[in-house]
This record gives sequence, structure tokens and C-alpha cells, in this order.
Amino acid sequence: MDAVIIKNGYVVDPEAATIEKKEIGILRGKFADPSLVKSHGGQVDYINANAAFVAPGFIDIHTHVFKDYTDLGVEADKIGISQGVTTIVDAGSTGINHYETFRQQVIETSETEVLAFLNISKEGLCNGRAELANMDDLMEIIEATNIFETQSSIIGLKARMSGSVVKDNGIQPLLHARKLADALNVPIMVHIGNPPPLIEEILPLLKKGDIVTHAFHGKQKNKIITSHQTLIPEAVNCLDRGVLFDVGHGTASFSFATLSIYKEKYQYPFSISSDLHIRNYEKPVGSLMQTMSKIRGLGFSLLEVVEAVTIKPAKTLHLIEQGTFAYGTRADVTLFYEKEMCTELIDSEGYPLIVEKVIEPYITIRAGRKVFECNGGTKSNRN
Repeated sequence: MDAVIIKNGYVVDPEAATIEKKEIGILRGKFADPSLVKSHGGQVDYINANAAFVAPGFIDIHTHVFKDYTDLGVEADKIGISQGVTTIVDAGSTGINHYETFRQQVIETSETEVLAFLNISKEGLCNGRAELANMDDLMEIIEATNIFETQSSIIGLKARMSGSVVKDNGIQPLLHARKLADALNVPIMVHIGNPPPLIEEILPLLKKGDIVTHAFHGKQKNKIITSHQTLIPEAVNCLDRGVLFDVGHGTASFSFATLSIYKEKYQYPFSISSDLHIRNYEKPVGSLMQTMSKIRGLGFSLLEVVEAVTIKPAKTLHLIEQGTFAYGTRADVTLFYEKEMCTELIDSEGYPLIVEKVIEPYITIRAGRKVFECNGGTKSNRN
């Protein structure tokens, strides 16, 4: 498909902050002016959007897709292109010891674009989930420098700050991650879980461009919301510095109540990610779009939830080819429907939310090529 026109769709443009019916042009895998595509002299393939919404390809910045090598891994395309997500980021499943296997077995074999936050533990999650319990297992600066210089799919570092992960090391692994990130000039994605360490120790170490995932969890400790239903001072300072708060739904890390308070009182943008893995694929997460549906159900606009899976993560991670319809950038596109459907969805705490609309995938396009189409909930043949 050298030249493509997507017609009859409602284009959700996160950069322009508009939703309007218009055509999208693609020429040789890049976005182009539709008039140029039509006049380029060759055959033009038309994709009928059938009144679906048309957005830049969705990005899920927190997943676990190291299938067969960790106990969480799920097939990348199962939660990527098959669910309308063109780019996924594996959040620390692998460290340097297994990255080459990850590259060969996952990145190179998936139609979904797979990027990675490299775990600061050399083993990542390949030898259990207490990977930061031994400081001797952490990656050194020279090792990090070498792999970041040669592997363009690695976009940052992952540090899981939960008591079950760090054991007796407290804040020390994050201090080490800070040194690595500063030396490499890359972001850290920090997982917030049960202490130690305390969230009041974690947040002051983060800088502009870093990401706090599981930011809106409902656990009793290490919450961003105080008993007075306001943000803790460290969270306000963090957001003011340009740190991105991320949903990271997961099995136990997303609370309707926490995000509702945040929505009511604060205007800071955030990103939406799923933390999808083999153990939560069915419930409570389901998919990135189901997570978006939950957040829509809390009263966020369609434009806001699309921004949170396109332009917001793309800008934070400096993904210049993603999150945009700018001419000359790679033509990754997500076509989706927002269906009128009264249904009950749950958060990680098991609390129900009745939503009136559900976001569902229709067509996924990667680099100008249709790779997935969903008809009535079933997958069609790929073009």
C-alpha cells in the first residue's frame, strides 16, 4: 500500500486538540497531504473508516511482553496491534543480561513496535520479582552506556520501588538509578508500591521527563492523595518539575477513587497505560482501550484520553515519529469506535463503575500498512 487515503472518519488530532471529519493521507508509509497522495501518479488505496474515530497510533508505555522468559510475559501483538495499539513499551521485564534474547525473540518478531525500559537489575524479572534485593545485581554505568549506545529500542530505565522488590535496600536502588539516568540523559520509570521506601523519599529524586507509574493506586500506604483528599506536597512539586504521572492499571495499582479526586482538584495531565501481563489480561485490565473506557467513565473527554495515549507519552519519551499526524512522520494510525454500551467495569480494588460508552478497536495501521481489522469483535485477515 504505497499510497493510502483514510476517508469517512472523525480525526482526533491531539496536537491541534480537535475532532473533525476529514481525510488522512499516507504516502510511502509517511503521513502526507491528501491532495498530494491523490495526485502522486500511482494507485491510491482507500480505507473506509465507516464513521470511526481516527487517531495517531496508540502508545502503551507500561506492559510486560517477555513471554516464556518471565512469569508475567504476554505476546506483544496480542496486546498491541490486535488491540489497536501500535507501540508498546516493556517496563523492565529484562535487564542487560537478557536484553539480546528479548530483542531477538520479542522486538524482531512482533508487528507491534516494541520499545523497552531497561531494568536497573541485570536480571530484570527473569529470576523472580525481588530483583533489587541485592545491590550487587544492579547495572553499572559502563554497562548501561554500552547498551544504550547500541540499542535504539531502549528508551529509559525502570526501577520498581516496592518493599517486596528492594527488601532491605530501601531507597538505595533508586539512588543508583538516578546516577545511571543522569549519566545517560534518559528518563526513569519508577513503580510506586507498598513501602519501604516511602513515597516522600522517592518523589524528590525524580526530574523532568521521569515517569511515576501506578500513580493512582488505592493502597493504604504510599498514596499521592492525603487523608484530606489533596495531593501530598512532594507530588505537587514533582508535577511542577515536569514529572509525568502514569496510570499503569495493573492487577493492584489503579483506583477510581484516587483518580476521581485528582480530576476534581487538579489539572495536571497524565498518561494512560495498562501494565498488561499474562495474569491480568482478562481481568481486571483487559486492554489499553478498556482502561481508556474506565477513565472516560470518570468524566474525562475523548480528546483527553486520546492525548494520554498519544502525544503526552510521545513527547515525554521523545518519540518524534509517534503521537502526531505531522506530514513526514511515520504513519501509525489507530481507528476505533466509541460504542454506546452500558456496562460495569472494575478498578484494581474491585470497585465497579457503570460506563455508558466503551472504546473498541477497528483498524490498526503500522507504517502505512493495515495490519489488523476487527469486524464485530473478530479479527480479519491482515492485508
